[in-house]
Order: sequence, then C-alpha cells, then structure tokens
Amino acid sequence: MTDSLLLNVLLQAIGGLGIFLLGMKYMSEGVQFVAGPRLRHMINLATRNRFMAVGMGTLVTCMVQSSSITTVMVVGFTNIGLMNLMQAFGVIMGANIGTTITGWILVLKIGAWGLPVIGVSAFVHLLSKRDRPRYIALAVLGLGMVFFGLELMKNGFKPLSQEDAFIDWFSRFSPDNYFGVLRCAMVGAILTALVQSSSATLGITIGLATAGVIDFPTAAALVLGENIGTTITAFLASLGASDNAKRASYAHILFNLIGVAWITAVFPIYINIVTGFVTNFQGGDPNSVVLVDGVETFPYITAGIAATHTGFNIVNVLIFLALMKPMVALLNRIVPERAGVEAPHLTYFETGLVETPSLGIQQSKKEVLFMAESSTTMMDDLKLVLESSEVDTELEQKIFQREDVLDVTQKEINEFLGSLLAGSVSHEVMNEGKMQIRLADEYESVSDYIVTILKLTIKLRKDDHTLSGTQLEEILDLHNNVASYVDMLNEAVQKNLPEVIVKARSQGDSITYLMKKYRSNHLERLSDQKVTPFESLAIADILNSYRRIKDHAFNIAEVVAGEK
Repeated sequence: MTDSLLLNVLLQAIGGLGIFLLGMKYMSEGVQFVAGPRLRHMINLATRNRFMAVGMGTLVTCMVQSSSITTVMVVGFTNIGLMNLMQAFGVIMGANIGTTITGWILVLKIGAWGLPVIGVSAFVHLLSKRDRPRYIALAVLGLGMVFFGLELMKNGFKPLSQEDAFIDWFSRFSPDNYFGVLRCAMVGAILTALVQSSSATLGITIGLATAGVIDFPTAAALVLGENIGTTITAFLASLGASDNAKRASYAHILFNLIGVAWITAVFPIYINIVTGFVTNFQGGDPNSVVLVDGVETFPYITAGIAATHTGFNIVNVLIFLALMKPMVALLNRIVPERAGVEAPHLTYFETGLVETPSLGIQQSKKEVLFMAESSTTMMDDLKLVLESSEVDTELEQKIFQREDVLDVTQKEINEFLGSLLAGSVSHEVMNEGKMQIRLADEYESVSDYIVTILKLTIKLRKDDHTLSGTQLEEILDLHNNVASYVDMLNEAVQKNLPEVIVKARSQGDSITYLMKKYRSNHLERLSDQKVTPFESLAIADILNSYRRIKDHAFNIAEVVAGEK
C-alpha cells in the first residue's frame, strides 16, 4: 500500500470516527432533554427490587446511549446512600444490556440517508425557537451523524481488505482457538479502556467488519472484550469515594470479567448459536458476501455483532440475577467497611452527571437541600448552646464541623454546576443551575453567621461573662424568630413556593424591628452601667449577626421568587 493511500485510509477513518462519536453525543443530549424529567423517576424505581433495577438500568442506558454514564451515576448515587449495593448491582447489569442498543441502531439500513437526515435536522435545530423541537432535532441530527460517520469509516477501511499485509496482521488475532479468543478480547478491552468509549470501539469494529477487513468471529471477540474495557470509567469515578461506591464499581468489573471468562470458554458454540439466529431472522449468514454493483458487501455482519453483544449480556444478567446475594457478600469482603462516618461529596458525581444535565441538576438540588437542612440543624444546636448553663464542647465542635462541610459543599456545587452549565443545556436547566448557585452561596453565608454567634458566645464565656436574665431571654426570642424564618424559607426552597416572598418581607421587617429594639435595650443597660462595654459590644454583634442571617434568608426568598 502506498503512503498516500494509507494516509487517505487513516484520515477517512479518523474523520468517520469523530463524526460517529459526535453523533452519539448529540443523540444522547437530545434524548436526555426530551426524557429528562422522567430519567430521575426511572432511577428511583430501581430501589424497588432487583428485577426493576435491571429494567431501569436497561431503559435509562438506551436513552442516554452510554453505559459509562449510567454506571458512573450509579457509583455516585451509591456514594451518597441513594442506592444500596444490591440495587446498584441490578442497575449496572441492566446498563450492560442497554448499551447494546447502539449495535441494533446501526443494523438499520439508512446509511445512504445519513447526509439528508443531517441536513434537515440541522436546519430544524438551528431555526427552532422552542427547546423541545430543537432537542428532538438534535437527537435526529446525532442519528444521521452516526450513520454517516460509520459509512465514512467503512469506506475508509475498504482498501485494507485488498492488502495482504494487513490481512496477515489481523489474522494473528483470529479467534480460532481459546487463546485466540482471549487475545481478541484483550485488544477490545485495552482499546476501550484507552479511549473510554465502548461506542468508539464498537464503531471501529463494525467499520472493519463491514469493510471485510476482519471476519465475524474476530469482530464478535473484540466486542466481548469491550465489555471489560468500559469498566474503567466507573472505576475511576469510585476512586476516593465511599466504600459502597467502590463496591458498586467492583461489581461492574466482576460482572464483565466473569462473564467474558465463561463466554470465551464456549465461544465456538456461542458463535454458532448467534449465526443461526441471524440467518433465521435476517435471511443470511453474518459472513455472507453479497455483490452490489460489483462491490463486495457484508449486509448481515452488523446484525451478527449486535446479536453477539446483546445475547452475551442478557445471558450474563440471567446468571448473575441468581448470584446477586453471594456476589454482594463477596464485594463486602473485598471492600470491608472502614471505621468512621464518611461524608458524601458532590465531586464524585462530576464525571457522569455533567454529561446528563437533566439528572445532574436534580442531584445538585439535593445538595442545596442538604445545605438548607444543615442550616436548620445548626440553628437548633446553637439554641441548645445558648440555653445550656454547662459547657458542651462536643456540641460546639459539631456546629463548627457542619459549617466546614457547608463550605466544601458550596465550593463543590459551584464547580459541578460551572462544568454542567458550560455545556449544551436547555434554558430550564440553565436557569435552575444559576438559581442553585445563588442559593448555595446564601446558605453558606447563613452558616458563617451562625458560627460567628457561637464564637462570640464562647468569647463571652471565656472572659467570665454569661448571658442571663433579660439578656438571654431577648437573644433567645430573636433566635426563635430567625430560626422560624429560616425554616419557612427552607420549605419554600424544597417545595418551590415563589409566593413566599410576600410573607418573607413582612416577617423580615418584624425581625429587623425586634433586633433594633433589643439593641436599644442593651444600649440603655450600658448607659445604666448594668453591663460592661465589652459585654454590650459582644451582644450587639450577636444581634447584628442574627439580622445578617435574616438578610441572607430573605435573599433566598428573592431567588425562589425569581427576583434575584
């Protein structure tokens, strides 16, 4: 083969692969937007039983067009305790079935219509003013790009089928014996792990097979190996995560490793079964050659590859459904429980959920609600500190630690949503993301002022000043009013009640009046020399901190009402 011809093959194959992968991305984004509100509900259904978990894992993966996205989501949900290991295992198994939909999409014989589909859908996507038809067009555009990219790869690889040197090289990986099957599977696994996309390796495999460069058994063995390579993404997402998240990642690895181990042992039998299936339902053997205008084509090999992929995963799931309990026990032994309580972190979801905005924005909302709940807990704990005549160091440290957690949570929400909103998202997701960033900032500020009040209280105590009598009654009264105010706005955030702004204004004004009244009382006591200047200054700062908590809580009301 001449250098110019080799360069032409390389460029066309790379270009086709790039268009193919971009098409997969567009198709995924379009479907996610249209089905987005249902995806979260579907994931929640997985908590019912193992069969429902498998079904939901299959369906969600068919929609998002990526088992990697689904498994990373599962690792994330397991990390925060939204799923237990049994449910996560079921969703992961379903994801392996769902990812095989890509092969069946490619079985559709619309390659020649790739460009017209791209053209029409591109115009609709660019000219449409409404989100829904625009994203439906994006999904169709992606579908057209998938077929056009595959057509380019097939045409690019075609000259290789006439080159003896390439045929001889590929023959080294022929699955004519057990070790040959393992070599092919290993090549598929390594290539998928390197590019972190089973869709990419599937596209290359089908491109080589339909061009006649590799035969059906070799393509089938490569696809089996891709099941192992795709586990790398979830494994990377589990690094630094909780014990249960690690177990979910290892469940994915073990599921595919054990599955490939047994299928390679019966590979010749399995290939004969798949060949018979394709012959009966497609009317031709996967290795059948058909001359079209004098050109050799392999019209049934894509169906053979798709059937190989789907059949393997379905049988593997059926086997593991019966073995889920002992597998979970094994995973618990592989990753024993660590001592201490593990704090959940949003960062662990970034890899998968940034690629699924409709689910990502829901997950970040849960983190915002966690901040809201934490602010209520901190106010309750602070009240106990103020009321107690005894020093409770453990409770004080709990407030400080919770404030540290909220600092980290706010930072992670900002980073996560910054990455998510930088991509192609709908107006609805964009607006929701901006609102969550503002809410996280306000809640973090509320926690700062709660800690400020605690520090001032501790400082008074260390200097032998204690709040008692009228002073304590006034501060506790203000505390109760502010705590009730924060609770009201937390409920508005949770239930999305924009009308809360009216009540927030009136109650906020009442709290401001109360704060000024109590500050005036303290100034009178200072002038009457009933309190020391230091004590009065500290109490004034405490009162001002409560006013600042109220101000940030009112900002939350404005955000919910869409006024900020």
